Amino acid sequence: MRNSDQAMSAAARRNYGSRKAATSTKLYGMPTPAAQGFEYIDLFAGIGGFHAMLNHAGGTCVYVSEIDKEASATYFSNWVEPLPPVDRPVLNSDITTAAPDDEAMPIEVPSHDVLAAGFPCQPFSKSGAQRGMDETRGTLFFNIARVIKERRPAVVMLENVRNIAGPRHRYEWLTIVRTLRELGYRVSDRPTVFSPHLLPPTRGGTPQIRDRVFILGTYIGADRVEREIAAGITPDPVVKRAPVDDWTPDMWKAEWILDSDDSIANLRDYQLTEAEKTWVNTWDDLVRRFRAINGTKLPGFPLWSAEWRRESEVSPGELDALPAWKQQIVLKNIKFYEHHHDLIDSWLADHPEFADFPTSRKKLEWQARDLGSLWATVMHFRPSGIRAKPPTYLPALVAITQTSIYGPRQRRLTPHEAARLQGLPPSFSFGSQRDAASYKQAGNGVAVGAAWHVFREHVIREREDLPSSLVAAVERAKLAPPVALSVPRSLSPTSNSS
Repeated sequence: MRNSDQAMSAAARRNYGSRKAATSTKLYGMPTPAAQGFEYIDLFAGIGGFHAMLNHAGGTCVYVSEIDKEASATYFSNWVEPLPPVDRPVLNSDITTAAPDDEAMPIEVPSHDVLAAGFPCQPFSKSGAQRGMDETRGTLFFNIARVIKERRPAVVMLENVRNIAGPRHRYEWLTIVRTLRELGYRVSDRPTVFSPHLLPPTRGGTPQIRDRVFILGTYIGADRVEREIAAGITPDPVVKRAPVDDWTPDMWKAEWILDSDDSIANLRDYQLTEAEKTWVNTWDDLVRRFRAINGTKLPGFPLWSAEWRRESEVSPGELDALPAWKQQIVLKNIKFYEHHHDLIDSWLADHPEFADFPTSRKKLEWQARDLGSLWATVMHFRPSGIRAKPPTYLPALVAITQTSIYGPRQRRLTPHEAARLQGLPPSFSFGSQRDAASYKQAGNGVAVGAAWHVFREHVIREREDLPSSLVAAVERAKLAPPVALSVPRSLSPTSNSS
């Protein structure tokens, strides 16, 4: 997608002109007629997680903004290109050009009923410097606020990493809440935190633990907001971070999001290399030997083979020079070796290839409970070692390459499976772009089922203060978006209605 004031496609320009003529009153804040359902805008749109959710809710997208060229191309091919030109949303590649900081300049965003924005998370992420609004990307919230101030959508829905509501970003959190309230929105001062693995598949859940903060606001006017706050009336978080209905997250099976191997044309690209299989087979032999001799699983602390030695071999002051957390791991590995040195020495003698493993592959983190084989787990090849977990729900997709490995199939998840893990429909495609870009886009995306659950609950709770067309559309929608996981018939989301 390209900048709306520079390089909009001819079709998009024709659409923008016809839409402006047909909805000129909407640009001045007039509400959407009930017969038209509701309209929404998708800011920092990524590959369309909010789009999938809000379309499922009965909405029509009228404006999209995404700055990443590869992500915007994916969005366009999946959500925009299939539409007739007259129904396509206006496209923008930089929200700062459409909603400038200078309030003397007009904004180029049409009126809408719902504003959705997964605004940049890097300023708040634990994996970054956590500079919050001191970093340029963090201030993009104020471009969102400019749109909200000018267009006053009925509902605002923002999404970000959980850390945005953490202690290091208290100022940023309070700023966001205060700003929305000053703009006339009823907002909880506590974050709504939710993850798709807490939802059953009948409600659009997927097997991914992905805690995200959702900030939802309902427009009621600044005066009413002040009166409610003065009266001590502030809303609770929209949903609790807890399993929904009678679901138990351990009921998930990671294989439900997998495509059949024979449907993957380039399957070999995702299968483990011979070297990777050697790493797993070698460690798997230790897993099996340990269970056979001791009748139990490996310990849960990280196993660092470099620290397998006797306590008498530790030089004076060596441990004191280490940080406390590292001291504990080293001591546990020393004791582990002293208790099991016969088993470990025999295993090492039978696997001389282990000496040539990369340093990070000489470490194992066993978090797979009582499973009997490493090949029965979901694995991640991390800088900190090989991590093994049960094949239930998966760790959060991230925008860096640590793709989950499904042990029973001896391969990594494909980009298409990563998209399904985010709740995108089976028809979703990354096209022919490079896998690294696809994994990054999936890792940066919004989990469709989690967003839908939170949005639906908010609309139902706030129905008295929302347009009837919006409420009616949400109530008509099925409980589960069209994820179509390969789940048992008794759990099939496609069999559920509303």
